[in-house]
Amino acid sequence: MKVIAAVYDSIEKKSVLQTLDVPKEPIGPHDVRIEVKAISVNPVDYKVRNSITKENPGPRILGWDAAGVVTELGAKVSTLQLGDEVFYAGDLKRPGSNAEFQVVDEFIVGKKPKTLSFKEAASLPLTTITAYESIFEKLKLDPLKNKTVLVVAGAGGVGSITIQILKQKTNAKVIVTASREESNTWVKSLGADLVVNPNKDYLEQIKTFGLNGVDEVLLLSDPKDHFENLAKVLFPFGNICSIVESGSPLNMNLLKSKSNGYLNEFMFTRSMYQTEDRIKQKQLLEEIGDLVDKGKIIPTNKLDLGEMTVESLNKAHELLQTGKTIGKIVLGGIKK
Repeated sequence: MKVIAAVYDSIEKKSVLQTLDVPKEPIGPHDVRIEVKAISVNPVDYKVRNSITKENPGPRILGWDAAGVVTELGAKVSTLQLGDEVFYAGDLKRPGSNAEFQVVDEFIVGKKPKTLSFKEAASLPLTTITAYESIFEKLKLDPLKNKTVLVVAGAGGVGSITIQILKQKTNAKVIVTASREESNTWVKSLGADLVVNPNKDYLEQIKTFGLNGVDEVLLLSDPKDHFENLAKVLFPFGNICSIVESGSPLNMNLLKSKSNGYLNEFMFTRSMYQTEDRIKQKQLLEEIGDLVDKGKIIPTNKLDLGEMTVESLNKAHELLQTGKTIGKIVLGGIKK
């Protein structure tokens, strides 16, 4: 089958993308084989790509967001059928979705929202799982309580779905950081109640709205750029949930006096460690998918780069690395 993989180029002395023909991956008892119809890109794609070196030359098939059609079932598959249209984020330890076909554990694959195209559906899985787990499993936000939640970097892929889940499934007041006019407009269109500038003091800004702090924080960009600012604005006993590794050590003592917590979210944990509860990811994808079909949540694709090719994937990775993308970048299936 045809794939686009990251390999080490000894001449350019860096990782590059190449089109390759490789054998199909064997299918396990609870696996399904999916014909990939569309993908979206995430920072994990270029981060894994950058790990390809002379000592670790690849090839490595990237891609951890996709939508497609089930074409083969493992012997013990019970939750999906041949021909099902599905969406999923995959497993960091297995070959990715930059391919004609991908093999995935049935328990982390959701049935695609019926009202969405494959490209629209591909914009949702990784970010939806990340947002949902952050809100309800890490922060343990009570949907019925009137909490105030600060979402740092709200215009990106995860932020774009986080805002919507918070507004549709909780009573939270949602404050979002955005520094550009187009980002500001986007997050407000998704339901953000208030917008603050990430380059200014959070506490001073929210005081202008009559607030004295926030109950919880979803931190979706490098913690080192926001940590001191967040420690000031967070109420006692509140928590920060971060989805990004810090670029430098953080002074956790800043959280001590208010008994604040610092939590990590990594949506690949369940698949990487084959946890017994990994079916929760299928369930949450289909729960949010139902809200999509009811018109309560919209897909977050903002830029369509056409079919999946070496050139279009390179462009997608370059755009992501600017840190200025809004929503998600999507591509169609691999160009035949």
